[in-house]
Amino acid sequence: MTASVSTIIASSIGFRSRGTGPFDWDIDPIHRYAAHLADAERAPRLCFINTAFGDLPNGVAAIYGAFAPTEFSVSHLSLFPMPNVPDVRAHLLSQDVIWVMGGSVVNLLAVWRAHGLDDILHEAWQAGIVLGGVSAGSLCWHVGGTTDSFGLDLQPVTNGLGWLPYSNGVHHDSEAQRRPLFTQLVADGVLPEGYATDDGAALVYRGADLAEAVATRPGAGAYAVHQTALGVATHTPLDVRLID
Repeated sequence: MTASVSTIIASSIGFRSRGTGPFDWDIDPIHRYAAHLADAERAPRLCFINTAFGDLPNGVAAIYGAFAPTEFSVSHLSLFPMPNVPDVRAHLLSQDVIWVMGGSVVNLLAVWRAHGLDDILHEAWQAGIVLGGVSAGSLCWHVGGTTDSFGLDLQPVTNGLGWLPYSNGVHHDSEAQRRPLFTQLVADGVLPEGYATDDGAALVYRGADLAEAVATRPGAGAYAVHQTALGVATHTPLDVRLID
């Protein structure tokens, strides 16, 4: 099945730790919510893309481990050292949900464009396949945001896919540089006005319009960030619905 309207979930929500090791994960309720939006709750087909973390084998294995006891039919697309499926377009267009992991959004964008994945994912979005992701997998759909792709000191990224004509702030409450730099970039007009999420929160877009903000952690916030004058930007908290 597919969503009735093109849908993107842009989140600061990662997998949940089982507490027994750095790659011992459980899925988060956001993944089942993505399947719900795709109208595919019985046996959802989900492909995860870990380009932003260089297709790290431990990470890929951990994601399969997290989904193993669930109802999901899971696959992955790797691009290092070459695509792991013979027909990337056909594979992605056969999914209900495509979920993009975090890491370097700058590297993700460059590799996707080199492989034409930007065009394929846009086709999937238009076809009603739910696109989602965390951190780099949230930033990529927007015009830009803040990134640690270049080093420990955050810098702006302004060449996102831009299907969502806004800026995006991630990890707004958990990484000290994120909120002040994102606010300043919007204030100065380096980035357009946009939306930000605390860890545990997500933005749900229908088409290019924000439909709702949700959270899987109590207290996680989401915000609209507006430029009120050159050099000044404000945060407006959004209504956030807790899901489980």
